[in-house]
Amino acid sequence: MIEVGQQGAFSVNSVGLERRPFPLSFGIREAEGVWQVRAGAAQAGALVDLLMAVANDTVAVVSLETNSYLDEDWHALRPSLIAAELGVPCRVHPLGSWAAGANGLADEFLVFDRDLLPRFLDGTWAAYELTLIDVPADVTAEQLDELALVLGTIGIDEPLLSRLGESRVWFSGHDDCYVFLEAREPALPAAVLARLMTLLAGSALAELAEAPCSRVPEPGPWLPERLIATAPHWIGVLGNVTEELVAIRLAALPEPWRLGDSFPGQADLTATLDVRHGTWRITPEE
Repeated sequence: MIEVGQQGAFSVNSVGLERRPFPLSFGIREAEGVWQVRAGAAQAGALVDLLMAVANDTVAVVSLETNSYLDEDWHALRPSLIAAELGVPCRVHPLGSWAAGANGLADEFLVFDRDLLPRFLDGTWAAYELTLIDVPADVTAEQLDELALVLGTIGIDEPLLSRLGESRVWFSGHDDCYVFLEAREPALPAAVLARLMTLLAGSALAELAEAPCSRVPEPGPWLPERLIATAPHWIGVLGNVTEELVAIRLAALPEPWRLGDSFPGQADLTATLDVRHGTWRITPEE
């Protein structure tokens, strides 16, 4: 069961001046043995357990921007000071002027134990830019400089992990909503898609019940795996929502969804959560 609050990404984000509900979006491609995913809408904290499950024992936060922690001049605190506020012990690796700011890199990298990620992403604050990657536990200063060089020079569509021999997962979040990630683990994309469906259904149930949160079962791997086998790109919107059933209308897309794209005139499939029995099913759209 996944706990979904009313302040989740699907609840607090909207599209356009009309403030239309934010859709579920998912796109996947495989390149050079790496799985690349573009998805929405999910806060980093809502995916942290999925990232931890495939990451090495140590992670590096390489980019961090937030309005949640500001100094007396209304400037964002340095990442190391934010970690200290959160009680997350970390190693701080300062970047030289040659690297800081390139491709959004922070002035310093934070390196800490993977199991501290839930404390770091504790839900009491939000980062509008956050990028992290797993690294070897004994990563050296020289290796972190090499990582900065790769991150600062990588092309937009070029697989990152294919240039980093030991890293297994890279996550980048924008506005604590849009998700970009790469993974060597082929099961992670399906797990992310299942989580997105759970978050969308849970946000609808929490709003319907006017409750702070709802607890929602995730679909089994068969459901997202079927969707990915059918098409690489999907968009989903809520259909009928009651206390007993939540329907998500899904349409396959020829290209990844972009902000401003409308839902197609016809859905291809409907995924339905049976709240009482805790089961999901998928059916063709009538």
